[in-house]
Amino acid sequence: MNNVSEIKRKQGETFEAFFRRFTKAMQQSGKMLQARKIKYLTKEKSRNENRKSALIRLKHQKEREYLKKIGKLEEKDRY
Repeated sequence: MNNVSEIKRKQGETFEAFFRRFTKAMQQSGKMLQARKIKYLTKEKSRNENRKSALIRLKHQKEREYLKKIGKLEEKDRY
């Protein structure tokens, strides 16, 4: 398979023909597919990070419940 760095414009070749040949080589090499796969890849959180975020969520949930009880936060219909 051609490496991306090996693709050079031939003498007298139009840019459009070169670009078509380049994109075809990229598709055949699988590099475009690999780039699309890792584009939105996110690192998984560690166990401690999961615990911290869970504790923060619980804290905010308790604060909202308290504010609802004392009437400072209105319950909004979600439906």
